[in-house]
Amino acid sequence: MQLNQLKKGESAMIVKINATKELRDRFNSFGIVSGEEITIIEHSLAKQAIEIAIGSSFIVLRTNEAEKIEVTINKEEK
Repeated sequence: MQLNQLKKGESAMIVKINATKELRDRFNSFGIVSGEEITIIEHSLAKQAIEIAIGSSFIVLRTNEAEKIEVTINKEEK
């Protein structure tokens, strides 16, 4: 499942990042790496952007960037 498919309030574990080296490096600088838990805070009205929480940081990603992040939903939230 991709990060952009999660709903507001859902949390998931990052499994894999399918992006160019430059984008992976950018994600890495934000702490977006495999094994980290990520929570959806909000989607923009047109679903063009997604606000996420990772660790103690809040980050806004474009939807096309979020599509490159594979996640697995945390079982306790289903």
